[in-house]
Amino acid sequence: MTLDQTAARSNGAPSPLRALCIARHSYLSEHIARYFGAMGIDTANAVGLESAVKLAAKLAPDVVICDYDVLATISLESWEHDTLLSRTPVIAVSLTRHAEELHLLDINGIAGFLYLPTLEQAPALRILHAAATRPRYTLGPLPMAPRIVEHG
Repeated sequence: MTLDQTAARSNGAPSPLRALCIARHSYLSEHIARYFGAMGIDTANAVGLESAVKLAAKLAPDVVICDYDVLATISLESWEHDTLLSRTPVIAVSLTRHAEELHLLDINGIAGFLYLPTLEQAPALRILHAAATRPRYTLGPLPMAPRIVEHG
């Protein structure tokens, strides 16, 4: 976080969207972070899920931007049990795969997919902001109120 961003938060001005960018190796995670950082998003990058869980605890990201190959090839059990990451929306990204090639149905919390080679800034920002501004609540246990049922 830069000094300007810290000052903006203390003045009550809206803070930039915080994204944690995750990939299997540092070159790609840094590339994704720089790519979205150039769009005005406050980014941090992590390599693999173990470091992502640790970094997320410090940063409390609004959204996770994760390389599709990480989501599709590595067990996400630690992510799904993490109190913060399990509730943070995930945007899958890829440099090589198109949306029709993905198999994300088995993965919880995927809010969208972005194909980086043809990505334009305005649609990307709309998707990221929509994912990050979803309601952050959980439903409690349902009361056991009696139901009125008509029998006809």
